[in-house]
Amino acid sequence: MYTDNTLTPKEAVRLCALGTLSIQPMPYGAQSSMSYGAQSSMPYGALAESIRHFVSHVIGPSLDVMGQSIELLRYEGLVDFIQNDGEDDELLVITGSGRDALKTLLLAPVRMGATELNKLIIALKFRFLHVLDATDQQGQILMLTDYAENELVRLSELRRTHAADEGHIASWLDHDIELARLRVQWLEDFTTHK
Repeated sequence: MYTDNTLTPKEAVRLCALGTLSIQPMPYGAQSSMSYGAQSSMPYGALAESIRHFVSHVIGPSLDVMGQSIELLRYEGLVDFIQNDGEDDELLVITGSGRDALKTLLLAPVRMGATELNKLIIALKFRFLHVLDATDQQGQILMLTDYAENELVRLSELRRTHAADEGHIASWLDHDIELARLRVQWLEDFTTHK
């Protein structure tokens, strides 16, 4: 993590990997010699493709983000391989330590500023928000609402500063401000209907 406890690009991919594994069902016939509680698993190649697909469709292809190795997760004890009876491919399963790491990653704050990495992290938080308990879910929504409100203030201040500039910056900022307002409203509605 960065010094402010926000996620690095590699940790965003780790969040994607662990979150994806946490929501996959255990196929019939898969055998694990270890007990991890509620089992969920996925073939290695399918997990790698799922990560690549999600990340590249949220922020576009990025070597900085895609450099995370699934093997490193296994080395750190966050995932393990299990046998899949009747199949050649071994399956990856998230471990208890992996579930703890997933929760830590999901609860990490979002760094201020509108960046592509933040866009990915926020999308991942919403993708896996349901794996947190109700209290943690509510805390994340409040944090994301504060983040969106701060972005709206930042853009509005920039718009005031450049209101008299020549060119089209004011129109572009008006567009961004409207999107930021809609995001704040959506989050407030989400909180009340959740």
